[in-house]
Amino acid sequence: MASYNILVVDDSVFMRKIISDLISENPQFKVVGTAKNGQEAIEQAKLLRPDAITMDIEMPIMNGLEALQRIMREQPTPVIMVSSLTQEGAAETIKALEWGAVDFIRKPSGSISLDLYKVKQLLLEKLQIAVRTKVRGIQPDNAQGAVQQTAATAAIKSTPTVSPPKPAASVKSVNPGSSHFEHIVAIGTSTGGPRALHQVISQIPAGFPAPILIVQHMPPNFTKSLAQRLNDISQIRVVEAAEGDILQTATAYVAPGGWHMVIGKEPNRTYKIRLTKEEPRSGHRPSVDVMFESLLGVPELKRHVVIMTGMGSDGAKGMLSLKQSGCSTTIAEAEETCVVYGMPRAAVESQAAMLVLPQQEIAGRIARCVLQDG
Repeated sequence: MASYNILVVDDSVFMRKIISDLISENPQFKVVGTAKNGQEAIEQAKLLRPDAITMDIEMPIMNGLEALQRIMREQPTPVIMVSSLTQEGAAETIKALEWGAVDFIRKPSGSISLDLYKVKQLLLEKLQIAVRTKVRGIQPDNAQGAVQQTAATAAIKSTPTVSPPKPAASVKSVNPGSSHFEHIVAIGTSTGGPRALHQVISQIPAGFPAPILIVQHMPPNFTKSLAQRLNDISQIRVVEAAEGDILQTATAYVAPGGWHMVIGKEPNRTYKIRLTKEEPRSGHRPSVDVMFESLLGVPELKRHVVIMTGMGSDGAKGMLSLKQSGCSTTIAEAEETCVVYGMPRAAVESQAAMLVLPQQEIAGRIARCVLQDG
C-alpha cells in the first residue's frame, strides 16, 4: 500500500501522464490527483491534502509560481518544481526555491528512454526527501522588503562545458572591492539552499571586507540564475565564479554547476578562483569539501566557513580539517531551520562545527566575526 500521496500539476496531458507513470513505478507513492493549471492545483491541494506536489511553472490561467505562493500561504505542502532548461526557466525556478519549493527537476523530454530513466531516479529521490520535509509557509511578496533591517547591518552600525565560464561584467553598480583582505568566508549548501542563501546573503552589509565563496549543489545554467537573483537582493556584488577571477571584498562567488571551485594563491598575495573538472566528490561537482579543502592552503587568512541545509554529508570532512588547522569560525545551520538536516548534522556529529545557529542568525554572526575580528 502506498505511503505517500502525490499531486501532479502540468498543463500538458502528455507530461502529466509521463510524470504520473514515473512516480507510480515506486510503490511508496500514489498519484491521487492531477491538475492542468495553478488554480486547479490550489483547489486540489486543499481537497486532497497530498504529501507532496510536482508543479510545472508555465501554465495558463495561473502559473506555477503564483500557485506556489498561494499554497505556501494557505496550506504549506512540499513542492517540487518541474523546470525547463532555458535561462528563463532557470530564473523562475530560483524564485520558486526562494518562495518555499523544496527542490526541482528538469522537465523530461519523453523521447529518449535514458533521459526518462535519469529523470525518474532524480524525481523519486527528491520525492523521498520532500515527503519528509516540514515546509514553512512564507509571504513571498514581502520577502525582499523584510531583509532590509538585519542583524548583519546592525553589526556595522551536471552538464560539462568545453571550457570554464569566462568573467562577465556585473550589472550591479557598487563600489569596487579590494583584492587585499585578511578574512574569507565560504558557504556550502544543497537542498533548500537557495532560500537559505537568500536569507544570509541579503543580510551581508555593503562594503563587507571579505570575499564570500559559495557552493550550492545545482546544475549548470541554474547557478548563473542563482547568482543573478542573489545579486538583485543583496547589498554586495554576487557573481557566478569564472576561471581566474581575482577575489575581492564585498563580492560573493557562486561555483558554476559542473565545476569544482577552489582558491589559488598568487605570489603577490592576491587570490584567484580556479575551476576544475576533477571527479565528483560524493556525487557532487561542485563539492563543498573540495572548496573547503582548498582553504587549507591559505592559513594566513582568517577563515570562516558555514554549512547549511542539504542532503548527505558534503562539507563535513573539509570543515573538520579546517577546524583542526586553526580556522577562525565553523558554523552549522540548526536543525529547526533546515529544509533537510543532512549536511549540517554531519558537521555537528563529526564535531567540526564550533557553532550551531538558526538560519536567521548566521549572517549576523559572520559579520561580527569579520568586522569585529572575533
